[in-house]
Amino acid sequence: MVKDGDPSWKPTFIVKPDGGCQGDGIYLIKDPSDIRLAGTLQSRPAVVQEYICKPLLIDKLKFDIRLYVLLKSLDPLEIYIAKDGLSRFCTEPYQEPNSRNLHHVFMHLTNYSLNVHSSNFIHSDNASTGSKRTFSSILCRLSSKGVDIKKVWSDIISLVIKTVIALTPELKVFYQSDIPTGRPGPTCFQILGFDILLMKNLKPMLLEVNANPSMRIEHEHELSPGVFENVPSLVDEEVKVAVIRDTLRLMDPLRKKRESQSQQLEKASVEKEDPLDSELAGVPDTNPEAQLPSICLKQVFPKYAKQFNYLRLVDRMANLFIRFLGIKGTMKLGPTGFRTFIRNCRLSSSSLSMAAVDILYIDITRRWSSMTLDQRDSGMCLQAFIEAFFFLAQRKFKMLPLHEQVASLIDLCEYHLSLLDEKRLVCGRSGTVGGRSPPHLPHQDTCPPPCANGADKFSHPRPTVP
Repeated sequence: MVKDGDPSWKPTFIVKPDGGCQGDGIYLIKDPSDIRLAGTLQSRPAVVQEYICKPLLIDKLKFDIRLYVLLKSLDPLEIYIAKDGLSRFCTEPYQEPNSRNLHHVFMHLTNYSLNVHSSNFIHSDNASTGSKRTFSSILCRLSSKGVDIKKVWSDIISLVIKTVIALTPELKVFYQSDIPTGRPGPTCFQILGFDILLMKNLKPMLLEVNANPSMRIEHEHELSPGVFENVPSLVDEEVKVAVIRDTLRLMDPLRKKRESQSQQLEKASVEKEDPLDSELAGVPDTNPEAQLPSICLKQVFPKYAKQFNYLRLVDRMANLFIRFLGIKGTMKLGPTGFRTFIRNCRLSSSSLSMAAVDILYIDITRRWSSMTLDQRDSGMCLQAFIEAFFFLAQRKFKMLPLHEQVASLIDLCEYHLSLLDEKRLVCGRSGTVGGRSPPHLPHQDTCPPPCANGADKFSHPRPTVP
């Protein structure tokens, strides 16, 4: 269809089998009809992407970047990026794809697990040479050529934050179904492997996100046919050990308590001892982290939250969805929960009766149920709820652009729910008066989750109640 409008467009596509890893089964095609030539992969689902034909080259070789991202918390959202990563090189000089070189995997695919089998692969103890290098060594080289390294890092940080924001709504729904509410301290975290390609114009492009990136710090060296030994990889060790060490430091729930106790002990020790004795003997350092290198993980969210909060509309919709789920462990909204959402947020009107609400629920839920493979629970999934929310926003705020329609409806819902929460709080404090129970309030299945942006949940301007 695109080619009909632009005959000059001659793309190459990269086909990645679903559920694969380490480059297994990846191949390039020039025409969609060529996917039928996949042989044994024909019946296997695949992701098909347009191949980036103009990557940045170093030493005439294509390379990608593996950056490690710590998702420390979902609510509030906390994201850290490692200050260094890995640059993984192809082992054959790059040429733009054509019918003669499409099958040259060592030219087009940067996967370490593929290129390590090439006769041109170079294992190096130097972080700035070989077929696997540190990303910092690449940045130094680019900087020496006048490239604005701060701009490159800024673009990468923006890419990472936007990607995690896109993932967060669904992750929250999964999280609430497994993790009991109100548990103190961190309950889980995730180290993600971001594979990024720098284009010729230095724009970073996301290739994929790995939920379970390899943390191996050695490679296999073949001594004789079939006989291997594990050889330490200094580049892997330099990057990965720092990521794991600092993740454990950041996730330690008792860290702040120990730091506070350590400071108190040091203060007491300095006050009690003779200054001369302390100078000669040295005050023992009670902080176990004192001798560790400085932290390599840089916080990027909520540090840069202001720039990206406009993208968190779906995240705020997910908070509404979770609030009305009701039964612990479910990930789908039942008809009663959807009605309660409409009623508590005061969205019904003369033009939208509760009967019309029920029909909307049935139509959208049925359509999404036919599209999803997961049939374990019946009900409205998050994506269906978002579609219903868009429909309601377009009816309520007809004259506004779509983005403003959705934002206005979210503001309205959060405002009515805040009033409801305040009313509940007042009734809870007052208890029974004169032997009578507090006035009955609309039933709500669960309490609202904590705010997702690290700031006061209702810090945005409250809309005027219509």
